[in-house]
Amino acid sequence: MLFRSEIFMVSNSVSQTVITSSMVALYKQHGHLTVPNVFEPSRMQKAIEDIEQWGEEFLLSLPTDQRKWYVDQSVLSKTVLRKLDNPHAHREYLFKLATDSQLVSLVQSLIGVDISIYFSQIFFKPPEGGGPKPAHQDNFYFGPNDPNGLVTAWIALDDATLENGCLYYGDGTNLGPVYEHFAPADEPFNLQLPTQILDLQPMTPAPVLSGGVSFHHGNTFHASGSNRSKAWRRACAFHYVRNDVFFERPALAYDHSLIRRIT
Repeated sequence: MLFRSEIFMVSNSVSQTVITSSMVALYKQHGHLTVPNVFEPSRMQKAIEDIEQWGEEFLLSLPTDQRKWYVDQSVLSKTVLRKLDNPHAHREYLFKLATDSQLVSLVQSLIGVDISIYFSQIFFKPPEGGGPKPAHQDNFYFGPNDPNGLVTAWIALDDATLENGCLYYGDGTNLGPVYEHFAPADEPFNLQLPTQILDLQPMTPAPVLSGGVSFHHGNTFHASGSNRSKAWRRACAFHYVRNDVFFERPALAYDHSLIRRIT
């Protein structure tokens, strides 16, 4: 049975956003939950200004042998970053977002009270060219011993639409296994699910306006499309982990010195 992605209008006020028990149940069933209006527009604009400054500085110092990891190869007219890693550890303003009391409360509703930030990323998807992200499972990348102990909070800094590359989810895939991923020979960082697995799983779009947050389980299939619009699609993903979880089989190397305990 296929399920439609649902955007739960929990509140029109950023000061009153809550996740109800029925919404937690839906998250456990579908593997994702989109909550609008978690952050005010002014905070998203300030975050954009901060990552733009950081991105310019980072690009100037980026060694040639690391460019394929960070530069969007889909954009040929200019050099544009596709991502930045661990903003929670490198940028004070982004750490404040990650530890925002309302966001933390929402995360705790999904995975438990005692949590840390394990990893985080900024995603850039420039207008008219920002490339897609193939479908994958975060738990293959991170390898936690308890698949239910990790949740990603994907914050829309810009509006994320069908045209500019919003997320797509495989409904209910959180209830299945973590599959073996593969990476193209020239893109070792771009781990993705095999085609034969994806062909059996429809993917449902989950657009979200700026300031909204899309939460997804570590096993949930997710991907994003290309940016075919004239607008940016920037996002910030914080990967939260319950404090009793440890990491048995990470697919890539992660710096555990950057883990930040919150509660």
